[in-house]
Amino acid sequence: MRRVMICSILGIGLVLGGCAQDGYGPKETGGALLGGVGGALLGSRFGKGSGALVTTAIGALGGAFLGSSIGRSMDKTDRLYAERSASQAFETYPSGRSAEWRNPDTGNYGTVTPTRTYEQSGRYCREYETTINVGGRAERGYGTACRQPDGTWQVVSG
Repeated sequence: MRRVMICSILGIGLVLGGCAQDGYGPKETGGALLGGVGGALLGSRFGKGSGALVTTAIGALGGAFLGSSIGRSMDKTDRLYAERSASQAFETYPSGRSAEWRNPDTGNYGTVTPTRTYEQSGRYCREYETTINVGGRAERGYGTACRQPDGTWQVVSG
């Protein structure tokens, strides 16, 4: 079953990657790929037997759509503001306190809110909620980031 799920995720990634040749920009394609993989991983946690494959596929498609729309609209500077905000929130904010970011050039903005902190395999991890407002449309996401040995934070799910 695990092998089927991995093949499904890779297959979806290849299909979405082919979209780059159909006029989609690199941000949109990258967002679709990351969203698809994240959605597939989240979807795989639900259902049993063949139902898990269905929820994985639904998660992958939903994540790809969401990631594509965000990637299409967020530019490199938006992502830099969001990453800095997330790093600050993961490092110094207590659970429940939001770090905000805003790009004055595009008008896009968002928040990152750590919701839970825990230790796993000797490293600190933080679950979080993020909201991104692009072109007046809000999208909400959830994930987990863990501190790496070099002190940076890496998103491990979401």
